[in-house]
Amino acid sequence: MPSFDFTSEADMVALKNAVDVASRQIDNRYDFKGTSAKVELNEKDKIITLHGDSDFQLDQIKDILFPAMEKKEAESTKRLDHQAVHKVSGNKVKQDLKIKLGIETEMAKKIVKLIKDGKLKVQASIQGDAVRVQGAKRDDLQECIGLIRKEIVDFPIRAGNFRD
Repeated sequence: MPSFDFTSEADMVALKNAVDVASRQIDNRYDFKGTSAKVELNEKDKIITLHGDSDFQLDQIKDILFPAMEKKEAESTKRLDHQAVHKVSGNKVKQDLKIKLGIETEMAKKIVKLIKDGKLKVQASIQGDAVRVQGAKRDDLQECIGLIRKEIVDFPIRAGNFRD
């Protein structure tokens, strides 16, 4: 019986590359000279940290970082969880952006419900941080992929691990 998995994994190499590109652009910009503006990636904890002198400067850093991320991996900015902006030592600010990996339980339940409500001839089950879909025909599976891509646009989901 053919099957595939819905997953959501970040390409950490592309993400690190995008952060490096943004860091170089920040270092070269005239309006950031002599400020604390910088971007850091903590690969172990999966957190991007933005440092700046003001909220406005954090927004400027995001305007540099997000296009670089989208260029390296499509829809990668949708997987970021924006944390609160913290004041650090005087007038400096910092913000953490957590990188969400895998499909969370609520999202997985939403995917399974969408598939069941779509009345497709497939079965969906939650497998840890992925959703496995099984069906009798490839066409049913492709219809399921189209349905999920159309309905879920706020989080990057990939269909992979196809088995016939």
